[in-house]
Amino acid sequence: MAHPTRKQNPQLAHVLVELRRAARTHRAPVWSAVADRLERARHHVDPVNVGQLERLADAEETVVVPGKLLAQGPLSKKLTVAAFSYSAEARTKIHAAGGTALTLSELVQARPDGAGVRILA
Repeated sequence: MAHPTRKQNPQLAHVLVELRRAARTHRAPVWSAVADRLERARHHVDPVNVGQLERLADAEETVVVPGKLLAQGPLSKKLTVAAFSYSAEARTKIHAAGGTALTLSELVQARPDGAGVRILA
């Protein structure tokens, strides 16, 4: 693993440390994979829209978006979604569909072993 440039956003740096610690402690490679994706430069990451969640995720699934979730497209499935950040409209669409919008830290605390968590990037 290459040593990435230190992130300037203190909230992002804290989440990265938390993800790496959870991956080590609970032997959960999913958290390490999420941290790797968050460490990428922003211009190397494509944004994820709510419409992609509708197409790619199954109902009642737990999904991680390593980055920002945007609101383009419809959402009719009840999902548990964890992302580093959300647009306000994306969060509203998730709640309107009966789902839950979590921060990455909240999902790590709820599922430290990473069981049943799927990464959509």
